[in-house]
Amino acid sequence: MSNASVLVVDDEPKIIRFIKTSLSLSGYDILTANTGRAALSAFDMQRPDVVILDLGLPDLDGLDVLKTIRSYSTRPVLILTARDDEQDKVRGLELGADDYLTKPFSTSELRARIEAVLRRVRWSPQPSDLTEFSLDSLHIDFRRRRVMVGGEEVHLTPTEYHLLRVLVQNNGRVLSHAELLGQVWGEQYRNDLAILRVNISRLRQKLEPDPREPRFVVTVPGVGYTLAGE
Repeated sequence: MSNASVLVVDDEPKIIRFIKTSLSLSGYDILTANTGRAALSAFDMQRPDVVILDLGLPDLDGLDVLKTIRSYSTRPVLILTARDDEQDKVRGLELGADDYLTKPFSTSELRARIEAVLRRVRWSPQPSDLTEFSLDSLHIDFRRRRVMVGGEEVHLTPTEYHLLRVLVQNNGRVLSHAELLGQVWGEQYRNDLAILRVNISRLRQKLEPDPREPRFVVTVPGVGYTLAGE
């Protein structure tokens, strides 16, 4: 993962120093910004591989910064939240954040989260994997990482794409919440139902003709989800 660039956005100098020191030692190139406007400017000019975004910024709401980035880019974004800001965490995930870090956090946790989202970005098909998949109006070209619905390309974040890929690989099988969380996010997320439900909702918004009556990503009450079609 060395040489990946990370944009750290936080108005607390101690947090920026901590993250910069920790990640620089692991070989990451670090960019910093202490306001929302500076963050958007740095993102446009540098196009970092990952953004670490604090939601409590002095000029712009961090959620608005996230929303702006998501309007034209699927680059991975990890949001920083305080321990009691459950609503901000969920809202950030709904707006397209790939993951979150709860303050305070450790160096090992920080590195693990970044490495996980970069693996989703850099994943490439293996010889034994499917190269294409079609289900009604849904078509996926795994070689090009392209998802089409009704002939129109749909842009997924790395996490959304990875979640869809796992569902496709297990087409016709019901995957439990814990299985999906473990395969997409990692074993430490096996009890984090919020992050799974928000990403399933986002997938449905992008893939389903009517997200309220899903045809592709189907809920199995009390168990998990499955990929199905008429």
